[in-house]
Amino acid sequence: MPVTLNSDLSGYDLLGSAPCLRGELLAPPAGYLDIGLVNNMPDGALQTTERQFLGLLTEAAGGGAVRLSLYTLPGIPRSDAIQRHIDTSYSDIESLWDSHLDALIVTGTEPRTPNLIDEPYWDNLTRILDWAEHNTISSVWSCLAAHAAILHLDGIPRRRLSNKRSGVFECARLSEHPFMDGVPQRIRMPHSRWNDIPENELTACGYRVLTRTETADVDMFVKQRKSSFVFFQGHPEYETDTLLREYRRDIRRYLSQETETYPTMPHGYIDADTVNVLTALRDRALFSRREALPVDFPMALVGGRLANTWRWAAGRIYANWLTYICEQKERRLQKWQVRVECA
Repeated sequence: MPVTLNSDLSGYDLLGSAPCLRGELLAPPAGYLDIGLVNNMPDGALQTTERQFLGLLTEAAGGGAVRLSLYTLPGIPRSDAIQRHIDTSYSDIESLWDSHLDALIVTGTEPRTPNLIDEPYWDNLTRILDWAEHNTISSVWSCLAAHAAILHLDGIPRRRLSNKRSGVFECARLSEHPFMDGVPQRIRMPHSRWNDIPENELTACGYRVLTRTETADVDMFVKQRKSSFVFFQGHPEYETDTLLREYRRDIRRYLSQETETYPTMPHGYIDADTVNVLTALRDRALFSRREALPVDFPMALVGGRLANTWRWAAGRIYANWLTYICEQKERRLQKWQVRVECA
């Protein structure tokens, strides 16, 4: 059964059913798993992120049924066109507090201040964290949202990297956990970030690291609170060409002098011939810093050479997550029925 949107996103045709990656999900007691997506991505990635999570959840749900509700934080600058889309397709964040969701997925956004607590959406984001702990079975915190979550929950600050961590990285599985059921000992996962989290500080505060990248960065980690919190520094939801589009965007920012450093090519993502093509583009850009150069970016040529090496593992992890939510929901219902019968 497909994932369905709890709002009308006209023009999307993404909800066809897919084979279940862990066998048939348990039928949710209420008919659906109700999941909220708090999509805080900037305008250029907002609708792409909707599509990415819809696609990934559809693959992971298999024979189960998931209903997805969309939210976003106030305080993030929006163009008129994107604001109209939000007004049409998203629920107001104030309606979240009285909703009855089984789970939540929260994305990050590009920070505008050095300190996350100074971001204009900080108070609403921390309110979502506190609400999710008491009102969901499990919640996923993606990239910057993961950094914000651990800062709020345990005071763990992220640390700035000398270079952007961009590419597809081999990750080692470190721990047995229900979310890792059937996941190979080594998987590949996309990353795109300027910051990292010290693993020793996570483990000292009771977090459990499930996967670690080849560069010794934490990839996926969890913490059991009143809700099961799941954190990703990487992006299992990314589509095949997402990193390439981000690389093109970063080149444009360099050419327009928004940044002073030409971006490094994504690691573990492109073949040798593509490296040569993009190296020639870089040399031209460094010789002549013209904004017109992105027009010459060989998107079709390079995109046709890319392979998605992480999708199966991503789908498996999310299938395990959905199965866990189903199982916990069933157990809670059984406990409630026993209490009613004993009353």
